[in-house]
Amino acid sequence: MSAILVMVLGLAAMAAGYFVYSKFIAEKIYRLDPDFKTPAHEYEDGIDFVPTNRYVLWGHHFTSVAGAAPIVGPAIAVIWGWLPAFLWVVLGTIFFAGVHDSGAIWASVRNRAKSVGALTGDVVGKRARSIFMIVIFLVLLMVNAVFAVVIAGLMMNFSSAVVPVWGAILVALVIGQMIYRRKMSLPMVSIVGVVALYALIGIGPSVPLQMPAEVAGVSGNAIWILLLFGYAAIASLLPVWVLLQPRDYINGLQLFVGLIVLYGAILLLNPSMVAPAFNDNVPAGTPSLIPLLFVTIACGAISGFHGLVSSGTTSKQLNKETDARFVGYFGAVGEGMLALAAILAATAGFASFADWEAMYTAFGQGGVNAFVEGGAFIISNGLGLPEATAATLLTVMAALFAGTTMDTGLRLQRYIFQEWGEIYQQRWMQKPAIATLLAVGSCLLLAFGAGGADGSGGLIIWPLFGTTNQLLAGLSLLVVTVMLVRLGRPMWFTLAPLVFLLVVTIIALLLQLRSFFEQGNIFLLVLDIVVLIAAILVSLECVSALKRIKSEAPAQQE
Repeated sequence: MSAILVMVLGLAAMAAGYFVYSKFIAEKIYRLDPDFKTPAHEYEDGIDFVPTNRYVLWGHHFTSVAGAAPIVGPAIAVIWGWLPAFLWVVLGTIFFAGVHDSGAIWASVRNRAKSVGALTGDVVGKRARSIFMIVIFLVLLMVNAVFAVVIAGLMMNFSSAVVPVWGAILVALVIGQMIYRRKMSLPMVSIVGVVALYALIGIGPSVPLQMPAEVAGVSGNAIWILLLFGYAAIASLLPVWVLLQPRDYINGLQLFVGLIVLYGAILLLNPSMVAPAFNDNVPAGTPSLIPLLFVTIACGAISGFHGLVSSGTTSKQLNKETDARFVGYFGAVGEGMLALAAILAATAGFASFADWEAMYTAFGQGGVNAFVEGGAFIISNGLGLPEATAATLLTVMAALFAGTTMDTGLRLQRYIFQEWGEIYQQRWMQKPAIATLLAVGSCLLLAFGAGGADGSGGLIIWPLFGTTNQLLAGLSLLVVTVMLVRLGRPMWFTLAPLVFLLVVTIIALLLQLRSFFEQGNIFLLVLDIVVLIAAILVSLECVSALKRIKSEAPAQQE
């Protein structure tokens, strides 16, 4: 199968989803109102609530939700064959992710920019809120702890990426000043930012910076993790326009340039999909395709983490309610395009089927390494770039996206502690600095408490990320569905994805439960039971809430 054909079909389908389906959802279901006064205007404070140009906000939202997950998940899931991964990414983007992300923004904007966790208490009930907050905390803990490990690992293994990764922070600080202080034109700022970023990528291989294997008895990997959390703590406290927004915006542009380079190389090289459409000879120990495909690929199809970003930071910066379609739905399309690129790199970026099989010797293999190696092969052979330069470009892309997600994730975790302080009337916990310390402390406790001196503890609970994340997406869709029912609007466009997610999540949790039991992994076994109970309770809350709301007279339609 030609990779060009797969690429064209995927991109065309996602474009149709945005131009046709998202317009229907925005106008007929959510009924976005350009005259509605958004919280960004109502509560503008210059720190968290900042009315933002929709293109800049799209960059922030997209890079915050993307991270490394839409690369890792698809590049692992192709072990079952490229076709199932392709179908789930494309259909999931159109009918699941776009609806979920734009819906979470709309729901939050209509409720004073509350996070989906806090909003659940108002819309569904206090029991659902308690479940939601626990699931949210687990997801953020996993994301922050694991992405720190991913970035640290990339910098340890690819020393040429260190200068571009940290240099991007300085570029973002300058860009923020240019946009908000100097009021310079956005196109000019965009060009300057992208050129600066790619100049750093070009410089990277010439100035490799290698962290020593050990410094004062601490491993180099652990030092990178500590530095990353120190940076993320500072970033989470700064006004969003100073660093978070411009960093995400420039990274969004950088990704599109990277995708154009990768997709352009595919057009010129015309590689074949060396991996099978359906792999009948999966390595021993590989779990079943259904339902594990739907939790292995979360970001890139639908992800509960997106609901946290949509309602946690994006809703506080939305200039007009109608921007939710572009920021939320098109943000999901951008992530779908990245996931599609990961599938192509991990299946068409190898010289032969034997080379591909050598990469995928066990479930969980592939991931970022398959994306970087496969993508570098395609770019090098298609465009003639040195393979080391192509590998640096893709490594920096993965590291920067993991970094922006970690920035936003820690900020969201700070919000969770502040919301807990508000719910349980603990004023000390509502202070940003203290909430940030609690967020960083919980992540470091997992990273070093469970993982030892190298700080890799987050990887221990990562096997449950997919199921926990999809449960979170179901909770977000539950909030949106209940709101639609109360407004007397069609609910099937959100209810159908909600039911699907709850079913596959519960089945996946049961299969993982058996696997953890057979492995004798007591820690993950207990955690799996906790998440499974939460999933069952969410399902019951869903039925109860919809029955209760249905029995009430629908609210006057808006």
